[in-house]
Amino acid sequence: MLGTIGGEAARRRPGGQARTRPVGRRDPRRPAGPPRALRLGPHHWFAERLLAVVTGLRPVHSLLGHTIGPAYQQLVTLAPSDPLREQLRPVVRRCGRFTPGPGVIEAFARIATGDRMTAMAFRLEQGPDLRWRCAAIEMRGPRP
Repeated sequence: MLGTIGGEAARRRPGGQARTRPVGRRDPRRPAGPPRALRLGPHHWFAERLLAVVTGLRPVHSLLGHTIGPAYQQLVTLAPSDPLREQLRPVVRRCGRFTPGPGVIEAFARIATGDRMTAMAFRLEQGPDLRWRCAAIEMRGPRP
């Protein structure tokens, strides 16, 4: 090991290329990328937040800066006056989207509460500041 400082030769591959994994790591795979929550689109984030407001888990004003047009008033009418007291908590089972044009997402979510299913549809519009805002929301089926 003449001419090496701190075992530098041990960290190099044949051909002179440096390793990209930390010393002592034997797994040759690279990290899988960003966490699942960061790979999901804005429609997933909105589906979870809208469900929390509609079920009474979050106050309506928590989405005040995230809505435009009549969407806030629609949330006020959909949200219960009393917080959710049921033992079964509704969950988003599936969330999908359709992009009719740039800066617009029309999304849906299937909400399950025990054996009951509810459909939620909402429209997201991207503003000039590149933030997504909910422009409309509609729910069908048994309410959570």
